[in-house]
Amino acid sequence: MAFDERLIGGVGVLAAIVESGSFARAGEVLNMSQSGVSRAVARLEARLGTRLFDRTTRSVTLTEEGRRFYEQVVPLMAGLEEAASSAAMGAKAVRGRLRINVDPFFSRLILGPRLGAFLALHPDLQLDLVTRDQLGDMIAEGFDLAVRFGYPQSSSLVARRLLETRILTVAAPSYLARHGWPSTPDELVGHTCIQFREADTGRPYAWEFHRGGERKVVATRGQLMVNEAGTLLGASLAGYGISQIMAWGSEELLATGQLMELFPDWPDERFPLYALHPSRHYQPAKTRAFLDFLVGLAEEGTA
Repeated sequence: MAFDERLIGGVGVLAAIVESGSFARAGEVLNMSQSGVSRAVARLEARLGTRLFDRTTRSVTLTEEGRRFYEQVVPLMAGLEEAASSAAMGAKAVRGRLRINVDPFFSRLILGPRLGAFLALHPDLQLDLVTRDQLGDMIAEGFDLAVRFGYPQSSSLVARRLLETRILTVAAPSYLARHGWPSTPDELVGHTCIQFREADTGRPYAWEFHRGGERKVVATRGQLMVNEAGTLLGASLAGYGISQIMAWGSEELLATGQLMELFPDWPDERFPLYALHPSRHYQPAKTRAFLDFLVGLAEEGTA
């Protein structure tokens, strides 16, 4: 199948419908009539030999074939558009809207305080930062990049590991004054432990302890389970219970004694941070710039 101007135009109309949610709104974005949008979709469907949308009087949704085509082609088109525009300008311009899916802990403690410096370097960039505990469907939701803790599931996304941070078991001095300091991980069974929910399964993360080649799993208990790092830290600092946190971003709390590391002799559990993006090909300059920024933050975190 020839990749010609009509096919490119049809893909542009397809993307506008998916992003805006209807044929009518896509027409407004593209300065086309609704009938013109419908004809463009009909031509594209005829060219591909498949139906791309299921249409009712109330909704427009992609068919399975339409979704597959959109996920494969639209990221390439976006990269091609960015590359062509940059070539025409004689430079790689960091501009436009960049939509990022970010882990809440990373966003609050690491990324947020440093965003001003990044945006000052790129005044033509509009950054749309969405913080949540689940990745979701990056492509269907229009994300250019995601930053997530944990090992990525197998998918078509390109995953780049940025760093690994230590997992620490901590408590506030006020909690330890009331309940005592557990001398080994096994003694946690008798303590109040704050559980952290794993986004993909809904179950609490297992409490693991690593030392050399040794791995220990302790069945901890507690009334409180959370899915957000700010709440976890808040309850820990208030002396409610013992928690497991990431070392990266918690340095000041430990250095000032607001939280105490309980088992420094179990130092080897690690948790990775990954950047995820849809394609290696035609990566827009804005995505590359933010990825370079993340690499710099990771280098600071491992320095």
